[in-house]
Amino acid sequence: MMINVARLMKQTARRYWNSPALYNVERNRRFTFGQLHELTNQVCHVLQGKFGLGNGDRYATLLENDNMGLLHLWMAKSKATALWMGIRDSRQEHLHQVDWVNARLAFIEERLVEEYYDDLRGRGISMVSMDKPTRPMEGVYYFWDLVAQASTTDPDDEFIYEDASKHIAIMRFTGGTTGQAKCTMYSISNMFSAGLNPIHYIELYPFDQPKAILSTPITHASGAVVLPAYFKGGETITLNRVDIDLMCQTVARSKADLIYTVPTVLYRMLDMGLPKKYDLSSLKTIRYGSSPISPAKLEELIGQFGQIFVQGYASTESWPPATVLGRKDHAFETEEQRRILKSVGSPVPGVEVMICDDSGQELSSGQEGEIWIRGGNTIAGYYNDPEQTRANFSENGFWKSGDIGYCDEFGRIYLVDRKKDMIITGGFNVYAQEVENVLNAHPTIQNSAVVGMPDDYWGEAVCGVVVLKDGASASQEDILAFCKENLTRYKVPKSIEFVNELPLSAVGKVLRREVRKKYWDKSQRNIH
Repeated sequence: MMINVARLMKQTARRYWNSPALYNVERNRRFTFGQLHELTNQVCHVLQGKFGLGNGDRYATLLENDNMGLLHLWMAKSKATALWMGIRDSRQEHLHQVDWVNARLAFIEERLVEEYYDDLRGRGISMVSMDKPTRPMEGVYYFWDLVAQASTTDPDDEFIYEDASKHIAIMRFTGGTTGQAKCTMYSISNMFSAGLNPIHYIELYPFDQPKAILSTPITHASGAVVLPAYFKGGETITLNRVDIDLMCQTVARSKADLIYTVPTVLYRMLDMGLPKKYDLSSLKTIRYGSSPISPAKLEELIGQFGQIFVQGYASTESWPPATVLGRKDHAFETEEQRRILKSVGSPVPGVEVMICDDSGQELSSGQEGEIWIRGGNTIAGYYNDPEQTRANFSENGFWKSGDIGYCDEFGRIYLVDRKKDMIITGGFNVYAQEVENVLNAHPTIQNSAVVGMPDDYWGEAVCGVVVLKDGASASQEDILAFCKENLTRYKVPKSIEFVNELPLSAVGKVLRREVRKKYWDKSQRNIH
């Protein structure tokens, strides 16, 4: 099947031509649907006319949310493929990524031009600075000068809809929370399946012309709510950082309907008494994801903000959700509701989710195994990496998530943990997430990470690393006593370490591997 993305995007733009489509808060910069459509047309013409980028050529983006908003999913109407890079990743990671895909052009923040100049120009990569460069530099161009000279007419390009081997719309590297990052590649079909799955779409915006505030990187999970807002005639509002006060001020000022965030931010929000400090009454949806959430804290959040939460279970390879836990399921009046609240919801229509044993056989409800996913939102493999593709995908197209879970009799999926975060202590399997859920339910704890540390007797000993809430105090004995009341004996941590902060990925996931390094770097073996 062929598709003309420019025509598809224009059909919506024409309906809402003079309505707000994008607002960059820090820059106080606004674009209507008509302005955004014509601007992205101009960028397409710059890519092809100025830099000669066509099908099979790559350009990279190294941008904060405000500028990334100009080059987001609407740029799929370009022949060239976008490599979305996380601006908070290291320079070494960025250079590895541009080398891996052989990028020829980079859109970059002006403050990074000097730092990256030698590395990128040495690779023959031209640079487009989003703000005016402080001095003329060979191979560096100013974004707004380029687009001012380009046509606003629609690019008349058609693409293979389903097959990323014929046309790749977007590339992203996996987060690498459990190892080496891999390069995912999205077809046009993946992209639209991501944004427009009916259940996710309806749960996000059961109303028209929404306003959605995105403060986590839109090159990652939160980018999944951009297309649903666009096709609903809504406005995407970007913040460049997770500043909770600024986010709440923006909600109050703009009367926003939705925020996207991650559990680590929600935990901080819980402590701040925000509904008393700001007028957040306009919020109709709090969409969260990227990592599992503590059920105990989720109950507190619902009590504070109301039944407006929506959870999605997704990954870079299956973006976004394979499952959705809708707002009606966010209730805790009965034990059955509390049980459902511990799930990540039900598979969305058109996406298959299986629980499999080590041989790939589907397990019955209640049995724990690896979660396998196949659907329009699931990539076909990793770019230029057949070995990892074979290792992580079945022959019939299921992605093997590496997550351990089970389904109940109604098909709801319950996430237990990642395979690589399973601790084997004294011959027993302990899933870090289960212990973290108990730790996070302690009234003094803001967030936690649980890892296995080397132990001559147990093989691995369960260790809890915790961040306390502001102004709170607790002893190791207090917390261990709480764990003993709520966990099977062998799952109780052998020790508790108090830290001021936990290492987080760019999208707010606790990096257990970084926590684990402290204990294993001097050991004779490693955890696999």
